[in-house]
Amino acid sequence: MKLAAGLTLILPALMLAGTAKAADAPVVVTSIKPIHSLVASIMQGVGTPELIVDGAASPHTYNLKPSNARALQDAKVIFWVGAGLEAFLQKPLEALGSDASIAELDNAPGLTKLKFREGGAFEPHDDGDEAEGHDHQAAEATGHDGGHDNDHDHGHGEFDTHLWLDPMNAKAMAAEITTTLVAADPANALTYQANAKTLDDKLDALDKELAATVAPVKDKPFIVFHDAYQYFEHRYGIKVAGSITVSPETIPGAERVSEIHQKVGELGATCVFAEPQFEPRLVDVVIEGTKAKSGVLDPEAATLKAGPDLYFTLMRGIAASMKDCLSRDS
Repeated sequence: MKLAAGLTLILPALMLAGTAKAADAPVVVTSIKPIHSLVASIMQGVGTPELIVDGAASPHTYNLKPSNARALQDAKVIFWVGAGLEAFLQKPLEALGSDASIAELDNAPGLTKLKFREGGAFEPHDDGDEAEGHDHQAAEATGHDGGHDNDHDHGHGEFDTHLWLDPMNAKAMAAEITTTLVAADPANALTYQANAKTLDDKLDALDKELAATVAPVKDKPFIVFHDAYQYFEHRYGIKVAGSITVSPETIPGAERVSEIHQKVGELGATCVFAEPQFEPRLVDVVIEGTKAKSGVLDPEAATLKAGPDLYFTLMRGIAASMKDCLSRDS
């Protein structure tokens, strides 16, 4: 009887304590789905971060909503990649996020950063660069001196901002996320740190899995819709021969499409990949009259449901799509 009476007193107290902890969770806002996924993994058991660019929206073309502005205003912590990717956030963060701890993850220690590539066809320079240089560094395209597509005005800055497409960069960003959360919410530091260790181990395992998935097809060149994949390319040694457009905000002109169509034939590119957010008809034009096949890659997780598992689903999906398309009729 005494035990039962004791439990009657203890259980409500425990329930209240759990409610208090949830109520005390900091308001955390994230910009895009891949970053949200990493933050959600580290915050499990404490709270759920809010997401700005949800659904099939793209950070390249996003317009801030009133609900997003309210979330930024209420936030204790805000995570974004940086102005090179989410340009729409730069001024709102200055105006609305002044009271929050703002972590610009493109400044995370330990990141591998690759220079932004100018042009749709990633050809080596004519000044003695090695032919395989496009696998490890930026290479300028030739034949775009007319500036028809205004790609030089993309506004992405000096380096490619699709940093998360290398799991080792995801690890570096996760470490910065953990440091920021611990500083902002020390009461839950142990949970953040334990979750970060679990995430770190999972990212190491994912890295090995992705390498094994693309290994059989990594020597087959292909064309992508926009130049978002060089971190994946650099990490796993795959051969992206070029992109239809450098910046998805810019619709490629007829000259660019013609050049990429010719490149598909010259290089024997076996696949041309569309993206779910953008016009797939361009891919049909590029592969018309060639033996190339089409596929779909989703670098920003437009078709995936936000959550802690999204990052892993995203990366496995990219690797699987590459393997599937590049393996056809081979």
